[in-house]
Amino acid sequence: MGTWDTGPFDNDTAADFANALDDAEPEVREALIRGVLVRTIDATGYLAEADQAVAVAALLAAQCPGGEPVDTPYGLETPMPAFPSDLRALADEALARIASDEAGPASNWVDPEDWKQWRAILTRLRTVLAPPPPSIALFEVQP
Repeated sequence: MGTWDTGPFDNDTAADFANALDDAEPEVREALIRGVLVRTIDATGYLAEADQAVAVAALLAAQCPGGEPVDTPYGLETPMPAFPSDLRALADEALARIASDEAGPASNWVDPEDWKQWRAILTRLRTVLAPPPPSIALFEVQP
């Protein structure tokens, strides 16, 4: 398996997952995405699906305000449907799990600059995916 750049789809595993999503029936795609996220969050030990979870997070972030479109030759060829908003929180949690795993994907970067760029991508995705703050004031303070 190879990694050729720091983007969410710039490795063989994520590119293969994009192909699997393209080949899947539209009604199955959400289950594939949810499965990758839940398995990454619940994993003990090695995070086998971390690359797919980062790619999924990029897909979900692209559907959020402030998200960047996924525009790579290694990504999806088929437009994805709008996914349920609860997947955003799962993607954010999966990215937090990936970023905190010192023995996982974060340790794979040989060049420190690539590692910094990859971490910046995770941070940017998490910023877009993070649930918006409540818009209703919880308490009204009187002067």
